[in-house]
Amino acid sequence: MRKRLVVAGILLLCGGIAFGAGTARKGGNSMVKLETSLGVIKVELYPDKAPVSVKNFLAYVKEGHYDGLIFHRVIRDFMVQGGGFTKEMSERGSKHPPIKNEAANGLKNDRGTLAMARTSVVDSATAQFFINTVNNDFLNHRANTPQGYGYAVFGKVTEGMDVVDKIRAVPTGNSGMFQDVPLQPVTITRATVVQE
Repeated sequence: MRKRLVVAGILLLCGGIAFGAGTARKGGNSMVKLETSLGVIKVELYPDKAPVSVKNFLAYVKEGHYDGLIFHRVIRDFMVQGGGFTKEMSERGSKHPPIKNEAANGLKNDRGTLAMARTSVVDSATAQFFINTVNNDFLNHRANTPQGYGYAVFGKVTEGMDVVDKIRAVPTGNSGMFQDVPLQPVTITRATVVQE
């Protein structure tokens, strides 16, 4: 009798594990597709390391905030930045308050990573983001000071790094008070969540 109970318990446990495995979320982290005038970029987001940044970015994507904006700051051997301006260099205001800087999460500003742009104020990031085109160690968290806090990485390009390389190679110049602006706008035509 005891053997039967043990066997029944094992079968029940195995069945529960199999059921749980079948209902687990497939595919892992959230993915976002950025359709640009130079091609498609897909990014994987890291909510386990940067939950606040990921939640913030996804909110802006779902609201259509990035649609029609440009990569307004492009520095070939540094990064490409977008999420704040139209092709006329008119700012699209942020709908949400600034978020906590998660740069101390252990993720590095390496080539292909996605990070939150901010001002000199540590917790000032809103909608603007950048993609590192090279390893930018100096942007990593070094200390809990304004100078050493760094920039929060929250994702990585999984497809379309060739598109990022096309963007980084465009000619740039000045536009009013802005520097490093592409002479021909590189537009984010649409940003969508493709997996959540």
